[in-house]
Amino acid sequence: MSELLIGLCLLVVLLLVLASGMWVALSLLVVALCGMILLGNDAFGLIYATSTWGAISDWSLAALPLFIWMGEILFRTRLSKDLFEGLTPWLSRLPGQLLHVNILSCGMFAAVSGSSAATAATIGKMTLPELKRQGYDDKMAIATLAGSGTLGLLIPPSIILIVYGVAAEVSIARLFIAGALPGLMLVLMFMGYTVLWSKRNPSRVPQTKVVYSWQQKLAGLRRLVPVGILVVFVLGSIYAGLTTPTEAAAFGVIGALALALSSGSLTKQSFMSSLMGAVKTSCMILFILAGAAFLTVAMGFIGLPRMLAEEIALLELSPYMLLFYLTILFVILGCFLDGISVVVLTTSVVLPMVIQAGIDPLWFGIYIVLVVEMSQITPPVGFNLFVIQSLTGRDILYVAKAAIPFFLLLMLAVLLVTLVPEIVTWLPMTMMEG
Repeated sequence: MSELLIGLCLLVVLLLVLASGMWVALSLLVVALCGMILLGNDAFGLIYATSTWGAISDWSLAALPLFIWMGEILFRTRLSKDLFEGLTPWLSRLPGQLLHVNILSCGMFAAVSGSSAATAATIGKMTLPELKRQGYDDKMAIATLAGSGTLGLLIPPSIILIVYGVAAEVSIARLFIAGALPGLMLVLMFMGYTVLWSKRNPSRVPQTKVVYSWQQKLAGLRRLVPVGILVVFVLGSIYAGLTTPTEAAAFGVIGALALALSSGSLTKQSFMSSLMGAVKTSCMILFILAGAAFLTVAMGFIGLPRMLAEEIALLELSPYMLLFYLTILFVILGCFLDGISVVVLTTSVVLPMVIQAGIDPLWFGIYIVLVVEMSQITPPVGFNLFVIQSLTGRDILYVAKAAIPFFLLLMLAVLLVTLVPEIVTWLPMTMMEG
């Protein structure tokens, strides 16, 4: 059977098993097994054992459960309340006022969570009821939360960047450094759009402005100091080369436990809940990685990555055209799969083409995360849409429609980093030279 025919058969099998509702990890295993059987290779048991062990025993992955646990601990503290009350006095005079709390709170929580869904859920529980009570436009409140919630994927420590780094064999520390400037750029773009929207729609923003004294502002700032110190310590130690991501994650867990203890949120129940939440999420991700590793080996035996790379080379696509087609592919996949599944499913096939086109794998990691961010607010299976739907009780199409401006801003960010790749590569290069 030809490589192309086997590839088409596997694609059909993948679509069928995903449509059946089977777990993504099991779907990948089934497709890989079918590929080995079609190839006539009966040593799939041994190949599965060696490939999956090699994929999930990588030392770099040790940072994954630790960062997830850090986020789970802080998820159960009063961090979201502290962020809201700490930022409010400083944003009261900015056009859009408390709408910016959504954006900045998501940005700050993303820096300790690493999860898009956890960021949107944690901040949304606090901000959406308060924004509604004060008379802010419902659609814009939802939109700022939907768009800013995706920052959890990009702003370090990002779980998906760890997964990509392991799958593509790219330094996780360099990926974290590379994600800093694009993350900051997105925060500024979201805030800029909110300012413009507020000026064009003054009737949809409460006009009663509360004047805060400097004493109140400084009191609010004190609420932000603990989490600020934790973020600076965890990320700063990585950026400065003092610790590896795994060591920084371990220190982050200790810091998160200390914050939870000092705020009175650390009980036996919250500790066990955070631990079990981290275990469940980590096992899910590792299971997907194991399935993807087996599928990668199976496709290598069949020769699909090599064949696709050769076919792409024959098309003589420019790097920009290749990225254009890949963007469409990732957005479509993101409509049906979560971000981590998209990354592990496509990296082994796409990366050879990307490298052959002369595209930096480090830059490509940030690019793919930005595109996956777009898919998080794309129906029918945008994860952030489901999270916000559960918080608001609104129809998912209502939430998706509200999030369209932020989807377009994410698209603009993808265009900017494509045209000006230094947005991604400048900081890692500068810090390496330093």
